[in-house]
Amino acid sequence: MTKQKYKPGKIRERNNENILAAAEQEFVLHGFKGTSMQSIADRAGVPKANIHYYFKNKANLYRALLENIMQVWNEVLSDITPDSDPADVLTRFIRSKVHLSYTNPNASKIFAMEIIQGAPHLREHLSQNMRTWVKEKTNVIQSWVDQEKIRPIDPTHLIFMIWSTTQHYADFETQILEVLNKRQYEPDDIDQITDFLIDMIFTRLGLEKPDLEPFQVESHDESDSLDNEAVTS
Repeated sequence: MTKQKYKPGKIRERNNENILAAAEQEFVLHGFKGTSMQSIADRAGVPKANIHYYFKNKANLYRALLENIMQVWNEVLSDITPDSDPADVLTRFIRSKVHLSYTNPNASKIFAMEIIQGAPHLREHLSQNMRTWVKEKTNVIQSWVDQEKIRPIDPTHLIFMIWSTTQHYADFETQILEVLNKRQYEPDDIDQITDFLIDMIFTRLGLEKPDLEPFQVESHDESDSLDNEAVTS
């Protein structure tokens, strides 16, 4: 009988994901200052020493969580080129961002908390990595303008607009649901939001809106959204 090979890289990756998921829950409930490494360890079901082994300290863990959130959000744009189809790229980007605001609103709320406080843990990443990333993507979008694939537009503000309009539905979830007299978002709401944003943005860009397949997602679990809990800085 062949023994399964030991894969330390896979184990480390799985442990990292488990710790980051637990940290996300703790940080959204209690903020950075109110969260302890012990509370994260308890939620993750691992010894506190394991978290120190992987992340050294709470600040490193928090920063890793924030950077991971941004990477997941912007993954769709990672490989775009001047030859890419703007309608396809932007449809996937908007759909992905709305979907993530629905399935994981806590990630957006943690990021918003960090930015509102002046990005004390993320400023270096924003001024270096993210600034470079945005410059690369705006150059591609400008090339689409130059090729007359889309109408003239400021590429930077297009990215800002997509970020803000999609994350709004997570950050201001309580306000939106109260106004709509709903307890939680339903998949149909997410389809309507996506359709509206794509229609609005594509009209401005002179693109034809594609036929969109409905999201195949389970109904949003109210326990996944923690915005009604007290959050401290």
